[in-house]
Amino acid sequence: MIVIVMGVSGSGKTTVGELLAERLGCGFSDADDFHPAANVDKMRAGIPLTDDDRWPWLKALRQAMDDWQAADESRVIACSALKAVYRDVLSPKDDVVFVYLKGSAETIAGRLKARKGHYMNPNLLTSQFAALEEPADAIVVDIAPPPAVVVDHIMTQLDARGDHQEKRRT
Repeated sequence: MIVIVMGVSGSGKTTVGELLAERLGCGFSDADDFHPAANVDKMRAGIPLTDDDRWPWLKALRQAMDDWQAADESRVIACSALKAVYRDVLSPKDDVVFVYLKGSAETIAGRLKARKGHYMNPNLLTSQFAALEEPADAIVVDIAPPPAVVVDHIMTQLDARGDHQEKRRT
């Protein structure tokens, strides 16, 4: 099972994703690690990425996902996956569970201002919300509670969908 924890920068994807992977007993990856250096440089400079910038990144991430699935490895991935077309690239066979971390721009802006050591320029939050196409078929979780509670909500919804039990068999 592949679970993509998605949302705008500052929504808690990495924190929640790591906790979720621990709870599921599987590996964790951050999609940011798959960006080429040029993308990181643009984001650090406050320049929004274009779709042309994102295609190689998304394809590299999907290749890694194919490799994990071929090795029968479950994985939680933190990835913005803001647009439906990006999610289509990441899940061409409808073989991924998306978890959307939903929060207000005000809450997330506060988190970004407090964050240290991340290359994502907080000024890009507006462009991320502008690009965001909320998913219709994802598990949607409010980010206001503490991360452990957010993970509890995700686990409850995975259990209700039968996805968690499927992971336990793999």
